[in-house]
This record gives sequence, C-alpha cells and structure tokens, in this order.
Amino acid sequence: MPVSGLSKSLSGWTIFVLMSLFSPALLAAENAAMLDLTGHWVGFAALAIFFIAYGLVIAEEQIHMRKSKPVIVAAGLIWVLIAMIYAQQTDPVFHETAGIMIRHNLLEYAELFLFLLAAMTYINTMGERGIFDAIRAWLVNKGFSLRTIFWLTGLMAFFISPVADNLTTALLMATVVMAVAGNNHKFIAVACINIVVAANAGGAFSPFGDITTLMVWQKGVLAFHEFFALFVPSLVNWLIPAVLLSLAIKNVASIAVHEYAPLKSGAMVVVGLFILTIAMAASSHHFLHLPPVLGMMTGLGLLKLHGYFLKMRDKRLMDKRENDGQTAFNINDDTQQKMPFNIFEQLQRAEWDTLMFFYGIILCVGGLGTIGYLSVGSEFLYGQLGATTANIMVGLISAVVDNIPVMFAVLSMMPDMSHGQWLLATLTAGVGGSLLSIGSAAGVAVMGQARGIYTFVAHLKWVWAIALGYIASIWVHLWLNADLFAVALP
Repeated sequence: MPVSGLSKSLSGWTIFVLMSLFSPALLAAENAAMLDLTGHWVGFAALAIFFIAYGLVIAEEQIHMRKSKPVIVAAGLIWVLIAMIYAQQTDPVFHETAGIMIRHNLLEYAELFLFLLAAMTYINTMGERGIFDAIRAWLVNKGFSLRTIFWLTGLMAFFISPVADNLTTALLMATVVMAVAGNNHKFIAVACINIVVAANAGGAFSPFGDITTLMVWQKGVLAFHEFFALFVPSLVNWLIPAVLLSLAIKNVASIAVHEYAPLKSGAMVVVGLFILTIAMAASSHHFLHLPPVLGMMTGLGLLKLHGYFLKMRDKRLMDKRENDGQTAFNINDDTQQKMPFNIFEQLQRAEWDTLMFFYGIILCVGGLGTIGYLSVGSEFLYGQLGATTANIMVGLISAVVDNIPVMFAVLSMMPDMSHGQWLLATLTAGVGGSLLSIGSAAGVAVMGQARGIYTFVAHLKWVWAIALGYIASIWVHLWLNADLFAVALP
C-alpha cells in the first residue's frame, strides 16, 4: 500500500473509533435481544465455515496462503448467515441485534488494531535505527562459549519479550545462535527450543508481552501491575526446561565472528519514547480510566514528531553534501543514506497480515458467541469442569490452536472467576504454545529461520521437559499467588 493510501486508511480508522465510541448501538450490546441458534442449521454452518477456515490457517506453511485470507472471508459469511436469521424474525426487536453485536466486536478490534499498530511501528523503528543489530553484534563479537550463548540468548529472550513482541525477540536471538554455531545443528536446535520457550514465558507476565495478555488488560479484567504476579511462575516455566536442555550442550567455543553495527542517530531517543509511551498507556488506563490505546496512539504521535526531525536533519545533511560536491556514501556513517528517514515506511512495515488475521478471528469468534456456542462452552468448561481445570486446558489447546482465538473466546465467555484464575488463564494461554513448535508465532517464525534444523520433530523430542516446566509453573502460581484466588472481580 502506498504511504499516502496508508495515511488515509489510518485516518479512516481513527474516525471509525471516534464514531463507535458514541454509538448508541454499542452501549446496547449487552441488552441486545438474542436467539439461541446452537441447534439451528445456521449454527452448524457457521461452525463448519470456521473450522474449514482455521484448517487453512493451520496449513499456511504448506499451501502458502496468508492466514488472514480465509478467516476474513469466514467472518463475512458467518455474520451474513446470522443477520439473515435475525432479519427474518417477526418481532422487530431482533432486527438490529446482528448490527449491534458486530459493532461491539468491531470496537474491540479497533482498539487492539491501533494499539498493535503503534507498538509494531515502535519495534520497526528501533530495528531501523539499529537497536537490535547492536544487541546481536555485541553478543556475537564477545566470543562466548556455546553454553554461555545458550543461557544468554534464553535470558535475553525472557526479558526482552515483555517489551518487544515474542516473535521479534525469538528471531533476533535465533540469528545470534545461527551466527556463532556454524554447522553445529544439534546446538542450534536445542538453543532455538530454549529461545522459543523463554520468549513465550517472558511475554506471559507483561501486558505488552503477548497479544493474549494485551487483550486481558484492555478488557479491564486485570490491572497493569497484577500481571507481574506471574513473573516467578513464568521464570519457572522457562528455567526447568532450560536446565534440562543445557545438559545436552557441550561447553565448546563458538565460531569467531566480528560484526560492526553502529546505532543510527536518534536510536536511544526512540527507546526513551517507547518507554514513555508504555508509561502513558498504563497511567491513562489506571488513573484516568481511559482505554490504553489512547496512550499508545499519543506515543505514536510523539514518535512521528521525532521522525519529522530526523527527516529534516537528513535532508539538511544531504543538501550540504550535494553542495560540497560529495557523491560517495560511507556505509559506517548513518547520515550518509540515500533517502531521508520516513516514519511512514515503518508504519507500512507493520505485520498487516497479522492485523487482518485478528480482524477475522475476532469477528468469527464473536459470531459464534452471538449464535450461542460460547455460552455452551463456558457452561461446560467453567461450570462443569471448574475454573482451574478449564484454564489448564486453555494452555493445552493453545499448543495446537493459536492462543488469540482461544483467549478471545474466554474473554467473550467472561466466566465469573477470581483474579488468580484470570492470571492462570493468562499464564497457560501464553506458555501453552511452547509445548509444540507450531503452538506460537515465535516457534513458527524460528522454524522458518532455522529451516531443516529446528523442526517440529526436533521440538517434539523435548516436549517432556517443556511439559514439566508447564506443570511446575501452574503449581507455583497456585501456591505463590494463593491469596489472589480469593479476590473476586468487581
């Protein structure tokens, strides 16, 4: 998409959000007249459409179809079926239900979309300014032993993923491992498993670390600071398999690599603005009871202002160089670039397929909820099995199915649970994906980067160790945060 078109598109989204906030239909969402369609042919057809679409998502690597395409089509078909049934009702009270409910889901998506867009733009800008390259260069230039690299990459993945997304973190650390290990495929496979587990575990104790924690925070179920109660359980989730994996590593020297990666101008300012943006998002939500997206978008505005100053600086330097008759470019000088910095290029590099995938998933699951399937699922899972068992199953399901639809389904069910149980659901949804290499975005991405070395089978060989960490993290949370299980939601 051209930058100008992207700008217009974003403006359209902003107008949509403002209109939605004042829409009377959204305020009536909870009181909308509903029909039970779980036994109706429309309900069965909607389930079939969703499962077919999600089957295509799972097969993305084999059929080379972006995951957003089938779920966007599925969302449209499901809601058309729902709207047709409600439009056929003789009682006019049902005629507006489909419109009310879809607008309710669209507002939830709009908040998530804008929040993630701001976060992705910051991550892309930090990458463009050389932050991640500098981290990688520091690691590969130190000449650490392979065992030290194993622990350093795992530790950094655990602590970087709560701020950056776990996919970016895992790819960064996997690059380091592959640079220093050479043809030592056994080490690469074990180190990649460690990185994936660490990145997923680190993202579980921060509202910014994973989409699932972000959804729970934005929904207002848990306060910003409450997620940090999961720090120790998340640490246990990574450390136990890490210790067991490390036993398979020989303490030999890594390959000598010399890499030069200087920071570009304004790099640390971007980092400072990102920290400020996180603070604004948390503070506006906690103290002013405003949606966190407002703080993120304000921070995005500050980043764009900083981008303007970088662009004008680059233009002045380029004009001066042309006036001085300099035509050569020095690759070690970040001011010697052929084009001025453009913040909209970083916006354009956002994961648009992922953002569109979230649209399809949220509307698909919202449609199934409107039909009544989420109420049935909630009654079975949280009514009959109990909250603890249900939340442990959430993690197991997340190992096979993406944790986004799983967590959105739980949030749509909104079972009556304590703070401790909501934290348990957040923990299991975040770390459950580590059980299989296909269970998380980090695992899928690293499989693509270390193709043929870090594979589904290589990961599966260590599933027993990862499962021990999964079980231990749940036990530690139940023991350490026992007092939170008595705290009911307001």
